[in-house]
Amino acid sequence: MLYFYGGYYGMYMDPTYLLVLIGLMLCLGANALVNSTMGKYGRIRNMRGLTGAEAARRILDSEGLYQVSVECVRGNQGDHYDPRTNTVRLSESNYSQASVTAVGVAAHECGHAIQHAKGYAPLKIRSSLVPVVNIGSNLGIPLILLGVLLGWNQVLIQIGIWAFSLAVLFQLVTLPVEFNASFRAVEKVQQYGLLGAQETEGCKKVLRAAALTYVAAAASSILQLLRLVLLFGGNRRSRD
Repeated sequence: MLYFYGGYYGMYMDPTYLLVLIGLMLCLGANALVNSTMGKYGRIRNMRGLTGAEAARRILDSEGLYQVSVECVRGNQGDHYDPRTNTVRLSESNYSQASVTAVGVAAHECGHAIQHAKGYAPLKIRSSLVPVVNIGSNLGIPLILLGVLLGWNQVLIQIGIWAFSLAVLFQLVTLPVEFNASFRAVEKVQQYGLLGAQETEGCKKVLRAAALTYVAAAASSILQLLRLVLLFGGNRRSRD
């Protein structure tokens, strides 16, 4: 990628690019850890023989959430809870396999369903941010670049930085939502006896590894925001 620096366009001339590299390394490391951990416990069949779908249904029914459905999704949609339709969606492997990973992931998504049912405040805040975050994340960088092209127009640049800040705020609000869902997941796995003691420890490792991906994403976003502020946040103008 090309970065504006000192009135010229060049590659790797911007020292703040180090912030991007640090964020990238954090995300790559977190993704490698979660893939390794989920892969390891995805090969271990849980002693109850419960698939992710069965574990999710047992948790939801035990919590009185009969209206929440459990569906299998294909492709790259991934495991998630959809509050708009009250649906826990699990990937094919987690839906049908009876592994420790499958139960842990299913329980985590059920944790979100429980949050929704109980009106968990951080989840409500995150949901309310989605529309503005989608706009901000799409317009932030273009507005900053447009401001630079128009002679370092600080109004456009500052609006762009604030728009990008919304995406960072969303990442920060996501952290307590995900941590709490994992806490609820372990609690319900133990309460309803879905896994044995050693398997529960494996479940905790899976969920901790998954949580690190959100921490890395938040840190990466903060570093990117810091970079934008350093590059464009002042009254700096391009030089011939």
